[in-house]
Amino acid sequence: MLQPATLKFTNPLYGQLIVGPPGSGKTTYCQNAFKFYKELGRQVGIVNLDPANENMDYTACIDVMELITVQDVMDNMHLGPNGALMYCAEYLEEHLEDWLLPNLRKKSAECRYFLFDCPGQVELYTHHASMSRIFERLEREGYHLVTVNLIDSHYCSEPSKFVSTLLLALNMMLRMGLPHVNVLSKADLLKQHEDKLHFSLDFYTDVLDLKYLLEVLDDTPSLKRYKKLNAAICSMVEDYALVSFHLLDSRSTESMLRLRNHLDKANGYIYKAGEEQSVNALMACAVGAEPETLRQSKDIDPYV
Repeated sequence: MLQPATLKFTNPLYGQLIVGPPGSGKTTYCQNAFKFYKELGRQVGIVNLDPANENMDYTACIDVMELITVQDVMDNMHLGPNGALMYCAEYLEEHLEDWLLPNLRKKSAECRYFLFDCPGQVELYTHHASMSRIFERLEREGYHLVTVNLIDSHYCSEPSKFVSTLLLALNMMLRMGLPHVNVLSKADLLKQHEDKLHFSLDFYTDVLDLKYLLEVLDDTPSLKRYKKLNAAICSMVEDYALVSFHLLDSRSTESMLRLRNHLDKANGYIYKAGEEQSVNALMACAVGAEPETLRQSKDIDPYV
């Protein structure tokens, strides 16, 4: 006779890994996201993993600067800022088991959703392995993670910078191997650069046919000698077809709600979330659940 199945209830942990170049708005996003998710009723906490983050506008439940700081490493190891940050990442990796994970386990009694404010040096994600190994260990610990890659939206106004952004985003997506959402931050400031945009905004968010962007690059006198390199970069980005962007104004509740839908799909929170109990709420997070005209009016029109 078949025995009745024994169902084991688990209360999973979730996290956002906030990455991006310096000045992209990571700390501001963490501050606003903390308030936003608190209002949704989530048990949320912020973990500062940036040992150079001396101007936090939030209170971190776990702060790596209690373990090590870039300034201390520079003073004692006689390293520059970049070398010191890499040393800090390696030091944090060495102390995962005796510092970071024990602290996270203590906080998980009151927090089930964490915002990890990560260092801004892009080399830590494109050329160095410590941060990716830290993230892998968090996954093995049971965290459902999504990488939130913040890029300053003003890069859209300069074709050469936007191409660099595409290459950087693709590199990080492939090396980190995690659910990944690319975000153009400070989208409310795009109106200031609207006259410099060569194409409509959805060209940049959806990363449409890059041959048009390549034509603009080839017409720029200082970039003509890089014609073959630019063509190779654009071709590689199109071949992988992985990179797209979401616009974000972190001070706008509507903008944060729409980004939340994408993030909840990426890390699986939509299937567990306490505030997502209705079919309509689930459909709001489903791919293709809204007409293109509605998406345009919500995602694009507010910023141009």
